[in-house]
Amino acid sequence: MEQLFYQEREIFEEVDLCRKDGLLNRESIGWARNSVINCNLSGRWLRKKKWNYWYIMGSDCLFSVTVSNIDYAGMVFAYFYDRKTRRFIEKTVMTPFGMGCKMPCQVNKTVTFENSLLKVKILSEGTDTHIFFEDTDFKKEKIFGEFVIKPYNDQETLNVVIPWNERTFQFTSKQIGLPVEGTLTLGDKTYFFNSKDSFACLDFGRGVWPYKVNWNWASGCGKFNGRSVAVNLGAKWTDGTGMTENAIFIDGKCIKLSENAVFEYDKNNFMKAWNLKTAISDRVNLVFTPEYERVAKSKMLFLESEVHQMIGVFNGYVKDETGQKISVENMSGCSEEHFGKW
Repeated sequence: MEQLFYQEREIFEEVDLCRKDGLLNRESIGWARNSVINCNLSGRWLRKKKWNYWYIMGSDCLFSVTVSNIDYAGMVFAYFYDRKTRRFIEKTVMTPFGMGCKMPCQVNKTVTFENSLLKVKILSEGTDTHIFFEDTDFKKEKIFGEFVIKPYNDQETLNVVIPWNERTFQFTSKQIGLPVEGTLTLGDKTYFFNSKDSFACLDFGRGVWPYKVNWNWASGCGKFNGRSVAVNLGAKWTDGTGMTENAIFIDGKCIKLSENAVFEYDKNNFMKAWNLKTAISDRVNLVFTPEYERVAKSKMLFLESEVHQMIGVFNGYVKDETGQKISVENMSGCSEEHFGKW
């Protein structure tokens, strides 16, 4: 059967994600260039999922921190990767029923978590975001990070409601390639981030999910011939919904891709090159070359997850809104496969 472009409705005004009974508000289905969706989740005990996932990529290293509440557990995790030495460290803290995780309904609002060892503060201050992270026992070392994320003027983001049905749905806000300044100190070494060679990405999620999940996600950012280019591509989890989370960002402006993305990779060897492209048009054609494979597996009672997140670079091209080809060379970013029961 011939594939068609999706008819995705653009939303311009604020709208609630849910009705008063906790089911999906059909008026929220669509996408927006700004975070106009109010994620007023209610009821559906043990099925709601909330997360704020950040990763900050510099020329020397990658740092990521996530605060999440999947109803029956809070999961706060962070990881660090040195791109030169290939050193990788990761830590996860779990709390029952999301205790300690303060997570608002809207994007770009303050998120916090704190216990005796770990402090995470993601503070929204106007259009800026300040991230503070401190852990006195990050795999037997002390780590402290402080970052300031300052979007460009009128920088657009990708905000999408994915409707599996009225009982299961997801709102995602993908903010890719945000300018960032900051420092990260691990042990006795300090890493520096600046907007010339570093960027930040946010994956904000609020929704009610089916028990089994499977997705691909890729994102990256760089500057080429004086233009800022960022890409967000997803696959599998949006199948059959009539919506995608696919977009290109050129100089901070969102170009929505109303078609599927194709991820081609070797599941027996994730370190081989990945091919990523748009399914119908030629708006995106990239080869992703991994430099490191992060594998995160967990299995306990009814909770199971396996993530293969690849850190590396993209090469190829994207096309802007006029169809002009922009060559992409060694654009830093990530690509992943995830399977879970949650």
